[in-house]
Amino acid sequence: MGERGTWADEKAEIMSRPGAGTAYEAARIRFELGEAVRRRREQLGLTQAELAERTGLKQPAVARFEAGGTMPTIPMLERLAEALEMRLSVRFQPLREAS
Repeated sequence: MGERGTWADEKAEIMSRPGAGTAYEAARIRFELGEAVRRRREQLGLTQAELAERTGLKQPAVARFEAGGTMPTIPMLERLAEALEMRLSVRFQPLREAS
C-alpha cells in the first residue's frame, strides 16, 4: 500500500474497476452462506466429515463451502439445509433495504 496511500484509497481504486462490485457481491454472498452453514453445523455438534456424509459431499467440499470458496446451486443449498435440519428460504430484497 505504501505508495498507493491508505487501505481506503486502495479499496476505492480496486472497486472502481469494471466488474469489481459484482465480484465483491458474489464473494460476500459465498462468505455469508459458508459462515451460516459452519455456525449451524457447530450448533448441531457435527464435524465437516459428518455434514459431508449427510449431504453426499466430500469433507473437502464442505470445507471449501464454509470458507466461501464455492458458489452453491439451489439443489446443493437444499441438501445442506436438510442435513442441517433447516428449511431453505430464498428471497429478493430491494437494494435500498439490503444491509
